[in-house]
Amino acid sequence: MIARRLPAAGLDLLAERFDVVSGELSPARDELLTRVEGAAAIVADPTVPVDGELLDAAGPALRVVANFAVGFDNVDFDATEARGVVVTNTPDVLTNATAELAVTLMLAAARRVGEAERLVRDRKWTGWDPSALLGRELAGSTVGIVGLGRIGLRVAELLRGFEPALLYTSPSPRPEAEVRLGLERVPLEELVERSDFVTLHAPSTPATHHLVDRALLERFKRGAVLVNAARGSLVDAKALATALRDGRLSAAGLDVFEQEPAVDPELLALENVVLLPHVGSATAAARDGMARLVAENVIAVLSGKPPLSPVQ
Repeated sequence: MIARRLPAAGLDLLAERFDVVSGELSPARDELLTRVEGAAAIVADPTVPVDGELLDAAGPALRVVANFAVGFDNVDFDATEARGVVVTNTPDVLTNATAELAVTLMLAAARRVGEAERLVRDRKWTGWDPSALLGRELAGSTVGIVGLGRIGLRVAELLRGFEPALLYTSPSPRPEAEVRLGLERVPLEELVERSDFVTLHAPSTPATHHLVDRALLERFKRGAVLVNAARGSLVDAKALATALRDGRLSAAGLDVFEQEPAVDPELLALENVVLLPHVGSATAAARDGMARLVAENVIAVLSGKPPLSPVQ
């Protein structure tokens, strides 16, 4: 049972082997609970809460929940573990796409791309002005990477050509990456105090909820740029809006929000924030790769084999 939609690259693989029931982009919860009955596998995504109610509606035939995402904060792991249900995700195949988007957000926010485009589209541009829309450059800056997993590491690799100084914070040191990329590992507080750009690549967990809150924002280097292409729950949106208004931050680039698809009205009202609709993995190559990995995980589990990318 595909809770919403799955690209053909994965859907076709499943349809060759199983009876497949597909959903719509915004299924009603009651409809979802009805449709899932008797399913051996559920294909979910970050918008679909996988909780005890949904698992019980599927019934005892359910063996795997394959999440169409690298994140899995939509899954109740206590509930899946209690029912012996395997959970998988889609790492690696979206790493480059998401990392490229994070760098895009750094550039767009720092160079005021959104504000400049709106000026042109609104026909308010009156001509070249040497003092207008002045931004900042990545070259010669210091970039702090919060979380050096697959995506954070790829961001560091992509940034090499811009020649910034690179800091990172991570639960575990990455000595090979430090040598290869010139990274310096520092505590989070030191990272934000020294960085001109801070980019978030940590998972959504209880420990990282509002990791960037009012207290941490007050420690940011004045005029810094914050980028979040990870999960919306990492950032306190109200505190971020205040920091953007008062100049503590010069700009922000956000691809994710805590209550998606809702966006805090205070952020919507600001010119110095770039807002994207959760498109980090939105390339044809990445989405096809994710869909294939979802299907391969389902096929493996239902064939009695280990999943390719298990979370639980």
